[in-house]
Amino acid sequence: MNERDSENIAALFVNAGHSLSDTEASADVIVLNTCSVREAAEQKALGKAGHLCARKGADGFPIVGITGCMAQNLGAEILRRVPEVDFILGTRKSADIVSHVEAVAKRRAEGQRAAKVKRRSKRYPVDTSHADIDISDDEFSHNAVKHHLDISGRVCAYVSIMQGCAMNCSYCIVPQVRGPERSRPIEDIVDEVKLLAERGVKEVTLLGQVVNAYGRGSIPYENGVSPFVRLLRRINDVEGISRIRFVSPHPSYFRQDLINAYGELEKLCEYVHLPLQSGSDRILKAMNRPYRADKFMRIADSLRAVKPNMSISTDIIVGYPGETDEDFEMTKSLFERAGFDMAYIFKYSPRPGTKSAQLADDVAEEVKESRNQALLELLAKQSQAYNDRFVGKTVEVLVEDAAKRGEALKGFTREHRKVVLTGGKVGFCNVHIERATVTTLEGRAV
Repeated sequence: MNERDSENIAALFVNAGHSLSDTEASADVIVLNTCSVREAAEQKALGKAGHLCARKGADGFPIVGITGCMAQNLGAEILRRVPEVDFILGTRKSADIVSHVEAVAKRRAEGQRAAKVKRRSKRYPVDTSHADIDISDDEFSHNAVKHHLDISGRVCAYVSIMQGCAMNCSYCIVPQVRGPERSRPIEDIVDEVKLLAERGVKEVTLLGQVVNAYGRGSIPYENGVSPFVRLLRRINDVEGISRIRFVSPHPSYFRQDLINAYGELEKLCEYVHLPLQSGSDRILKAMNRPYRADKFMRIADSLRAVKPNMSISTDIIVGYPGETDEDFEMTKSLFERAGFDMAYIFKYSPRPGTKSAQLADDVAEEVKESRNQALLELLAKQSQAYNDRFVGKTVEVLVEDAAKRGEALKGFTREHRKVVLTGGKVGFCNVHIERATVTTLEGRAV
């Protein structure tokens, strides 16, 4: 989602007559689009901002600004840590970024601000008069993430269909930094997809914090069909688009019409990212996740009943406050039963500003590490077994670009398995799979 937001920001500058720089060193303006899901991400962004600001010349360039979730979360506090930052825009204000930058540049040209701002101790108020700060809400900002850079030669694109989250999981700061759920109109999204198809895009990935809650409260059901499935049906009808993906759904909104869509819509790929977080009902309740383990398994089983080759990835948190050995064994058991072939596995750490941060972080670090490694080992086994199914078969691969080694190309199957191949070209290729590792399929175009 940040990648899509970043492209939208870059496109706004290009549309306003500016040009993209090839390197940081040659840029007059540098924008950091930040994440706030984990505190480590904020620390990295602050360090990067400090490094960039240290390169400012006597004329005050480059202009350095921060947007995204960290900007929304920390606001003016950023200036206590990196006083030389020129502007801070929240998650709902990126559409205004060009005007903010041009205002800063105008002040520079008129000589109305000092080239350097001294660092100040946290004990004293920070002078924020030199910086533009706007972390206010904009109820129409979700409609502004619709701009793309020149996509000639690209076969895949992200499409933002909504912003915000209303789930309030106890460990997550996203609702605070992304705001309430707001969905774009179906027609606007379909028009964007049609434009992408006209420019050569073959695969679109629909984005939202809880993507399958799209339209909740603002777009009606139609004959029992949810707004999200209605949208999928419309995109499935767009000529030129061959594949549809979406991320990230929530189990609570994975209803029967969406499960049926996998059997009805030929362009909807056989892959879903379905965050579990824990296999223990007790821990799920503590996390404020409004589903239980048996419901999760019913969803997974139903999906594979429709598509037996369905690839399912997930998110897991180990060591959540109060997690016992028994709780973890439930997670491990469900992890195996669900047959996850990809997963993001995290060791719990308190996130300031969340409900769970008020709880005692009472699972020892070595226990978290042990549980993390146990799931990683299980994941490697399951992922290898899933990938081995492809060896000896010829499969359709959408080739995106050159791989990192040699002259090989890189692409993905419908099941979102990464393929490194020789021969072929960007676009669709039939690839004979010769080898499989835990993470990658290898083959040759035929």
